[in-house]
Amino acid sequence: MSAVRTLTLADVAWPRVGFLRDTLLVLAASVATALAAQVAVPFAWTPVPLTGQTFAVLLSGAVLGARLGFIAQVVYLLEGGLGLPFFAGGAAGVVKLVGPTGGYLMAFPFAAALTGFLAERGWDRRFLTTFGALLLGSAVIFAFGLLWLARFLPAQQLLTSGLLPFIPGDLLKSGLASAAFPAAWSWVDRRRGKDA
Repeated sequence: MSAVRTLTLADVAWPRVGFLRDTLLVLAASVATALAAQVAVPFAWTPVPLTGQTFAVLLSGAVLGARLGFIAQVVYLLEGGLGLPFFAGGAAGVVKLVGPTGGYLMAFPFAAALTGFLAERGWDRRFLTTFGALLLGSAVIFAFGLLWLARFLPAQQLLTSGLLPFIPGDLLKSGLASAAFPAAWSWVDRRRGKDA
């Protein structure tokens, strides 16, 4: 793993840097997060649904890098906050940002930035380090989410309402991505070898 910035998958897929490229990548990541948010399974005992949204957040960071991943998630929050039906289950508006799940949502830019920062240092090249980067990103989301959720639920309900039901899904999603990223880099390296 390198201590200095390395290429991300977005850098390899679209190497020409510029405002238009960055804007399109940011918008694509925000829309991908919105689409993943529509895969939502509500639970009767908690206001926090199980969604595909967090997976898209972490992937946006890992693919785009820290800066663009952060911006993509800020744009996502602005889109949903301004009324686009981009939050879980088609919800929209500022009310979602200040409601029980607001802490999870507000964590998205920071989780994407952390995952992107680690990917820029080569953490997305091997299974274990990719898995670690994604789990650290998830930890940021859960930390913000639980701190905010504590305003709405008694302390004894926090873990069962805001953390424990989501751990198996996060482990599964992180495991799948942790296999996919090194495979993608292996393919990139093979292509570079052929082109050399």
